[in-house]
Amino acid sequence: MIRPVRVVIVDSGVHAAHPHINGVHGGVGVDSAGELHDDYVDRLGHGTAVTAVIREKAPTAQISVAKVFDRELAASAAALEAACDWAISQRADLVNLSLGTRNPAHAPALAKAVSRVRHSGAIVVAAGLDGGVSWLPGTLPGAWSVTLDWTVPRDQCRVQVDGHAVSFLASGYPRPIPGVPPERNLQGLSFAVANVTGLLAAMFDRFDRW
Repeated sequence: MIRPVRVVIVDSGVHAAHPHINGVHGGVGVDSAGELHDDYVDRLGHGTAVTAVIREKAPTAQISVAKVFDRELAASAAALEAACDWAISQRADLVNLSLGTRNPAHAPALAKAVSRVRHSGAIVVAAGLDGGVSWLPGTLPGAWSVTLDWTVPRDQCRVQVDGHAVSFLASGYPRPIPGVPPERNLQGLSFAVANVTGLLAAMFDRFDRW
C-alpha cells in the first residue's frame, strides 16, 4: 500500500486556506516551555511561505505543521525539542527546520532531538552554514544541512557527501508571487531549506512506503 510522504514543518504555523497551500493534514502549537496547544495559525507569514515552497514541489505530500514562532521569529530550545518529538509522533519522513540558533549552549539538547528523529527513520533538513555562522541544529551530526547558493536554479539542488554527512546547496528564492518582483519577495536561507525539503519529498514520493 502506497502512502503519501509525510512532512512536518517546524516554523510559524500556516494559513491552510492559502491558495498556495491547499490544506494541511494537521498541526500543533508549541509554547516556549515545550507544551503543546491547538493554535497553529500563522501570524508572521514565514511558515506559510515555507509551506508553499514545499507544496509546490510535492503537491501530494501529507504536510503537518508545528508552530514554534508566534509574534516574532524567536523560539526556545525546549519548543524546538518538543516540535521534533511531535514530528516523531506523526511518523514524519521529513522534518523541515527553516530556522536555527547560534547559541552553543543549546547544542546538547538539540543533538539529542535530532538523534531521536533519525532513530525514528525521519530526516531533519535544516539551515546549515551561512556567512560564517554555523546554525543549530542544521550543523549537528545526523541533520541534513542546507547552505545558500544563489547560482542553483530554484527547482534543483546540489548534494555534497562527506563520509556519513549529507549537505545541500540550494537557491534562497521562495515560490513566486504573481506581480511581485523576486527581489521584493521573502528570500534567504529559510527558503533554501524549504526548496531542498520539497525536492526530497517529491523524490521520496516515487517510492513505496508501507
